[in-house]
Amino acid sequence: MSLPVVAKVPFGGDYNPEQWPEPVWKQDYELFELARIDTVTLGVFDWALTQPAPDVYDFSLLDRIVERATAEGRKICLATGTAAHPPWLARLHPEVTRVDFEGRRHGYGQRHNSCPSSPVFRRLSAELARRVAARYAANPSIVAWHVGNEYGGACYCELCAAGFRDWLRRRYGSLEALNTAWYTTFWSHTFTDWDQIEPPSALTEHWRGPDHTAFQGITLDYLRFSSDAMLANFLDEKVAIRESSPDVPVTTNFMGMYRPIDYHRWAPHLDFASWDNYPPNDDSPAWMALSHDLMRGLKDGQPFWLMEQTPSHTACRDVNPLKRPGVMRLWSWQAVAHGADAVLFFQLRASRGASEKYHGAVIGHAGRADTRVFREVAQLGAEFDRLGGATLGARTPARVALLFDWDSWWALEISDGPSRLVRYQQVVLAYHRALWDAGVDVDVVAVTADLSRYDVVVAPALHMLKGDLPGRLAEVAARGGSVVTTFLSGRVDENDNAFLMDVPGPLGELTGVRVDEWDARGPEFANPVLLRAGTDQVEVTSRLLFELVIPQGAEVVGTYQADFYAGTPAVTRNIVGDGEGWYVAAGLDQEGISWVLHQVLDRHQLAGPYAEVPDLETAVRVTPDGVRLRFLLNHRADTVEVTACASGVDLLTGDRVEGGQLVRLDPRGVMVVREDG
Repeated sequence: MSLPVVAKVPFGGDYNPEQWPEPVWKQDYELFELARIDTVTLGVFDWALTQPAPDVYDFSLLDRIVERATAEGRKICLATGTAAHPPWLARLHPEVTRVDFEGRRHGYGQRHNSCPSSPVFRRLSAELARRVAARYAANPSIVAWHVGNEYGGACYCELCAAGFRDWLRRRYGSLEALNTAWYTTFWSHTFTDWDQIEPPSALTEHWRGPDHTAFQGITLDYLRFSSDAMLANFLDEKVAIRESSPDVPVTTNFMGMYRPIDYHRWAPHLDFASWDNYPPNDDSPAWMALSHDLMRGLKDGQPFWLMEQTPSHTACRDVNPLKRPGVMRLWSWQAVAHGADAVLFFQLRASRGASEKYHGAVIGHAGRADTRVFREVAQLGAEFDRLGGATLGARTPARVALLFDWDSWWALEISDGPSRLVRYQQVVLAYHRALWDAGVDVDVVAVTADLSRYDVVVAPALHMLKGDLPGRLAEVAARGGSVVTTFLSGRVDENDNAFLMDVPGPLGELTGVRVDEWDARGPEFANPVLLRAGTDQVEVTSRLLFELVIPQGAEVVGTYQADFYAGTPAVTRNIVGDGEGWYVAAGLDQEGISWVLHQVLDRHQLAGPYAEVPDLETAVRVTPDGVRLRFLLNHRADTVEVTACASGVDLLTGDRVEGGQLVRLDPRGVMVVREDG
């Protein structure tokens, strides 16, 4: 089981016709035709409509919705409808609502409010999925099943406490092993009975909030348990779907770099990955590139679906900026460049009421086809029609891997010391940004991934080391590759206990350094770092964290310029076999990170052809039959002229491009070149 079977890039999005009278549906499909919308996601929040009472199922409205979409020739991504439970369920079974971090049981409301450990919720959600699949599985218009929606949050109720204890029994087998893993001799925490264990919350191990815990091992395991508990909910529904639909792929929509759920643990259970792209602001192409690469890496490079994005603006934030002209098109093509095989929106028609009535939509409240947003969507739809299936199944031929690890993320940010100002996502983003600026195709992968096909492996803030990872990183260097890791790496084992050896622990031999001390400072404090390689020399700034390094065979590449450790190493390079192990001990600024990674990339001749052109993004995908597609995306507000690096045809215009020819990209312009040969 893999990707949905389609002939072209699916284009459309979330459609909620249950919110409007049926005469509106006719207008919607007329507008869909104008915009080339060929795919609709249906039924995401329909539980209260399809099951209005405990023993009553009424599919009459959903029947008409599905029949209409089918008659109109649309492909359907059909949801199970379980993304929010109905009011009657919370009234009859109050235990299905969550208990929050502060110990308060919630009443009915919002949407993410179902206890993942509730037997009633699990039974009824699976039964609804079973009935939906049995009713519609024979419909050939359904190309994918959509389970739940944006899983997230956590529950601290007694059902979850019992589930946590069962999870711990399976993980550790004995209380002796658990006490050792959690280091419970500290503060008289030795457990002598499983029932003594409580979920870590504001009432137990935490102070000041979810990231301030007295026992990191307990909190880390509860984060793992919570992720697994919601995965069990997904699997309940997937198993139910498979009873009637053994062949149609099943997914749920992820949220990119979303901290509460370890998507690597979920990935093997999804037939294909999909995600919702809502960047933190309206100037985030590097953030989106990392998120796309992460989503593509979940399934070993298999293409993903862009399940949601706004065509214009969001509505859930304090300030919701409008996408400027051309940005929606540019960001959509960026998703395709990084591996998306579908481009879908939330939402197709704007809701009339409630919290998303001002959320952007392809069709606004007036139902007009002459708005700028609708015209841009229609233009993009026409481009996907011309593209056809040219990009479907195409993969990224990356020779650089960046390791992303939820366990390291959690462990680093719940740690007392060295600094709560060091945020895992920001460190990873800075190193990925340097690769993105250099025009390098990158696979963002789990720490368990096969690294044998990569020339360069970048592992920023690899706080936790698990399994055989140190040996596999050493193998990359020994065969001639380069490994780059940073401050706060190699600190703890899988239970979040410090290694009883010099920092960076099992990475010491690879990096050729010993970290003797470390200094954490506020953001106002800066220490210059002088970087030098041959005649190439630059002074940059470092902030937040400064590790004091004693080389153990490594060559010094950068030195601190201030404080009592001035002149000591801040960046080192160690020869390992035929390759190198780099260690960046300081929180370098973006210029410094880019300088270091350029040294690494130049060694392997991996920098992209337009690395010197700021904000001109390039990416390559290779189709199953070997055709190379090169994407050029101009994120600038001005025109860019560059020399074509290969001959081919621009699939968006049909124009011929010759290698060496000067090509022009308008502001926020896009080219998709099918290269010759």
